[in-house]
Amino acid sequence: MNTLLVNQSLRPFNTFGIDATTHYFMEVDSVAALQNALQLPEIQGLPLLVLGGGSNLLLTRNFEGFALKISLKGIELLHEDEQCYYVRAGAGENWHGFVQHCIANGWAGVENLSLIPGTVGAAPMQNIGAYGVELKDVFHELQALAIADGSLHTFSHSDCRFGYRESVFKHEAKGKYIITSVTFRLRKVPQINVSYGAIRQTLEAMGISSPTIADVSRAVIHIRQSKLPDPAQLGNAGSFFKNPEIPRVQYEELKTRYPELPAYPTDHPDRMKIAAGWLIEQCGWKGKRVGNTGAHKDQALVLVNYGGASGAEIWQLAQQIQASVAERFGVQLQPEVNVV
Repeated sequence: MNTLLVNQSLRPFNTFGIDATTHYFMEVDSVAALQNALQLPEIQGLPLLVLGGGSNLLLTRNFEGFALKISLKGIELLHEDEQCYYVRAGAGENWHGFVQHCIANGWAGVENLSLIPGTVGAAPMQNIGAYGVELKDVFHELQALAIADGSLHTFSHSDCRFGYRESVFKHEAKGKYIITSVTFRLRKVPQINVSYGAIRQTLEAMGISSPTIADVSRAVIHIRQSKLPDPAQLGNAGSFFKNPEIPRVQYEELKTRYPELPAYPTDHPDRMKIAAGWLIEQCGWKGKRVGNTGAHKDQALVLVNYGGASGAEIWQLAQQIQASVAERFGVQLQPEVNVV
């Protein structure tokens, strides 16, 4: 920890299990160590790769730069008001571990986001979401360190400019800041959300009619485990592509040709979100294997490494899938995964 390493394998630090290397590597566990790392003379002028849980990353080559693993930990109840608890978590905390900690303490709002891989610090960057809840729904503020000078900055909800799998950190602030902690606004009285996906049916199958936040979490975990492969057993980065948002006019035209097309409303009345997994499956990719890669047999949206695949091979498969969906449906899929 906090030691500069040379020619480090990144295989343990990405859930695809890609055996790429980085020229320099350091794991930091404090803001001070992070500030010191960015001032090291050896790394000046080199490309920087910031690592969280490595669950949203595809390494297509060796990284000729400085890979920095963020391991800032700690969960703290800062204060509370009549309705909410304000809870700060270090950027290096495991996301699912944080969710379970909140549930154990009766802090409500993140239960629908159970079992999402990755770290707390990565969560705001792409506004993670699942089963009718997005990170922006529970976000209060975050602290981030400016890479240029090591200064600390506070980002409010509006500063982050959250969108569907979007934030300012994927656009204007990309490559300029490293998130060090996130503060959440969590409810004292839960607002149970079981309207999305198969949560209600799963709870009914479990014999639960008045679910607690722990019950909702257990249902989400059951659903995710039933259709998503465990990265520890089969290399993957979860959903590889975003669900595309398309103009309502285009959606209506597709709906006439494909009445079973799954779709969801967005924040914009003239746009609809359609299911990328369904599009991929209709193009024949579900369960199809290409060399040591493929689309998973239970969820076409998940690309997998069957063992020994390179990142370049997985990226080539992703591009083939993009091309086939564009040709058949006229829809361009965008990666949710960060391709390096």
